[in-house]
Amino acid sequence: MKSLIFFLTFLFGACPAFAADAQLGSWQTGNSRRYARVYESDAAKASGTSITTWSRGAGTQSSPSYAGVIQVSYSANWVYLRTTGLGYHVMGPWYANASHTQNFPNFPANQGVLVRFPRVPTVATTRTLTPAGPIGYFVDGVAVFDNRDTFSYTNASASDAGPGGAGGAPGGMPPGPGGGSFGDGVWNRDAYVNEGMTFDPAFAHQAGSNYHYHANTPVLRYQFGDHVDYNANTKTYTESTTTATAHSPILGWMADGYPVYGPYGYASPMNASSGVRRMIPGYVKRDGTNGTTNLNTAGRTTLPDWAARAQNRSVTLTSNVYGPAVSSTYVLGHYLEDYDYLGNLGKTQGTDFDLNECNVRFCITPEFPNGTYAYFMTIEADGTPKFPFIIGRWFYGAPTGTSITAITESVTEYVRVSQASAIQLVATRSGASVILEWTSVEGATYKMETSTDGTTWSNLANAAALTSSGGETTNHSTATLATYYRVTLTALATYDTRGAAGISGVGNTAASGISLGSTGTARLTNIATRVELGGRAGTPISGFVLNGTGTKSMLVRAVGPGLVPFGVTAVLADPRLSLLSGAAAVASNDNWLSTDAATMAASGAFALTAGSKDAAFVAPLSAGAYTAPMTASDGGSGVALLEVYDAASSSQLSVVNASTRAYVGTDASVLIPGFTVSGAGSLRLLIRAVGPSLAKFGVSDTLADPTITLYRNSSVLASNDNWSSGTNTLEIASVSAAVGAFALNTNSKDAALLVSLAEGSYTAVVSGVGSTTGTALVELYVVP
Repeated sequence: MKSLIFFLTFLFGACPAFAADAQLGSWQTGNSRRYARVYESDAAKASGTSITTWSRGAGTQSSPSYAGVIQVSYSANWVYLRTTGLGYHVMGPWYANASHTQNFPNFPANQGVLVRFPRVPTVATTRTLTPAGPIGYFVDGVAVFDNRDTFSYTNASASDAGPGGAGGAPGGMPPGPGGGSFGDGVWNRDAYVNEGMTFDPAFAHQAGSNYHYHANTPVLRYQFGDHVDYNANTKTYTESTTTATAHSPILGWMADGYPVYGPYGYASPMNASSGVRRMIPGYVKRDGTNGTTNLNTAGRTTLPDWAARAQNRSVTLTSNVYGPAVSSTYVLGHYLEDYDYLGNLGKTQGTDFDLNECNVRFCITPEFPNGTYAYFMTIEADGTPKFPFIIGRWFYGAPTGTSITAITESVTEYVRVSQASAIQLVATRSGASVILEWTSVEGATYKMETSTDGTTWSNLANAAALTSSGGETTNHSTATLATYYRVTLTALATYDTRGAAGISGVGNTAASGISLGSTGTARLTNIATRVELGGRAGTPISGFVLNGTGTKSMLVRAVGPGLVPFGVTAVLADPRLSLLSGAAAVASNDNWLSTDAATMAASGAFALTAGSKDAAFVAPLSAGAYTAPMTASDGGSGVALLEVYDAASSSQLSVVNASTRAYVGTDASVLIPGFTVSGAGSLRLLIRAVGPSLAKFGVSDTLADPTITLYRNSSVLASNDNWSSGTNTLEIASVSAAVGAFALNTNSKDAALLVSLAEGSYTAVVSGVGSTTGTALVELYVVP
């Protein structure tokens, strides 16, 4: 089909760029339909016994609260977030001492928060100190606090203020002029060092009832696949011991509108091909190394330069504000001021360390291919939080984001989740029955109806109202066959409405028809993928599956020199092509045979120049799975077109699955599969662009965030970035299982489409969000 090839050639040099709006799309909403839950004790955690209502100290939850994000809206200037502030994971337990014999005084509770973040952050000309309390929010809706615990040393009493210290009381208050709170405000306690024993396994605890993170967030990072392992037996999270290969995801947003990433960034800040590594902060302990004052011998009689500026004091202190000598009680690192900033000691950011005194650098990221200022979490190799953890003592940008009581401008709603989540319904036939499956909300009651025309509805005869108990999905099986099915949320059990702003979700409705799959004689007759071989691109592999009876002649080609007439440069000069069934060789070719020219013409393949070094063969094949790896006879590298043609339309065999694993570059080097549907009726196809989920099969350098767009001629038919955030997630998961496709990781950034196509030629473009690169697998599955 020459029109397909011409269109592919057009896309070689005119490929669209794709970039998601990270300020909106980064918010995590997949687990918002469940109630927030707490482990009261170690014993409860060990047994997996959680509760949805509780009361301890300032934290009272007399009725269940939904977890996390409720709503995200936006205007030209602001992003608005409604959140309960409660984690999607089971929170707790919390203890006040390392031996876990004393309970932490407070439980968390629904904060009912409405906050806004600037859409266009600006670098501050005058830096603002971080205050006590929330300074931003993580993408699960949980608050970010800074690196202090709001208590400081009191020189007059020679002890720390705070619970158990002079002048201390539980709670805390906004900082005074010196930047501290209780105490002198000179030697300010490090939150992780002094309060880490009170953190739950997610490294979080509460101030009053406000659940928050100060440092590394292993549970959130685990949910994003960011180099963290989870032990289901102990219900604990640990840093993976393998080598990190992917850039960390966006984990949150600061009040200045700049993103917070996990610990791993590109080794070279402006080069996405430089590999990834753990970011190095600019702070070191004042132990006499790196040109620092050795507090172990000199005592806490001076401040580091950054702290003197933050407190508006002299570096040299008067004796009435000296800190305590370094000891087992006041270990080095006990206070923020025990650290010096390398930039004040003659060291250079970008050479000696990565992050400035605000814990920020300018760099490209998967979401910001043109660059952004970004905060990074800092950790040791084993995942232990490393000072300054998330942010230094100042915001890098102007912190115009703040908590508000109401939205006072016209906004666009981006997503409504939690108790108001949209319903996704899938109706699939199973023998003589129909299985209804829909995304449900915990504590909700649903009504089910059927229709013949999608307009007039009646109650499903064999279905009473169903109440969801799990909060993720609800299933119902019925023998009533109809054209359309509808599910409506009719009631919600009593829940904590703080922060919901009247958004109940009652009345949400979703409808679905019975999936008919492919119809008529429609079938796949040509699959072509433009690939690269050599260097980082490695060896591309095409594959296909035949189903049916008898044998079928298949034409398989690897075209390199034959692309030159279409204006393609840097082609693979001498491709070699093999065909394998499992490990057994079925066919191979180095330079194509003139005797196959007639089959090429009959199959609609463009003609190859006589004597060219393109590779091709025609092979009679029976039902089964085949792979076609391509190599270079001369050891070279370059661009080629991998093609599979159905050369015998009358056969009882048909292509039911085709795939290509190849490197995805940028601009003209993105992955471009094209295919042809022939015959009457329609072909229902599952099309997937798999990147992150390949890692579980041992594939390295995977494309971290693929996106796929389907074209017919120049018209966009469908597109998807993250399959798990689409409106048909359940249907894609169900269809994937039905056609034998391996399951994609939950909440992964792999992309998938489910489409029904008539006869014609189609092209898909697979690229990396933010111009990222890596290995991906593009797949076509025929849905029967």
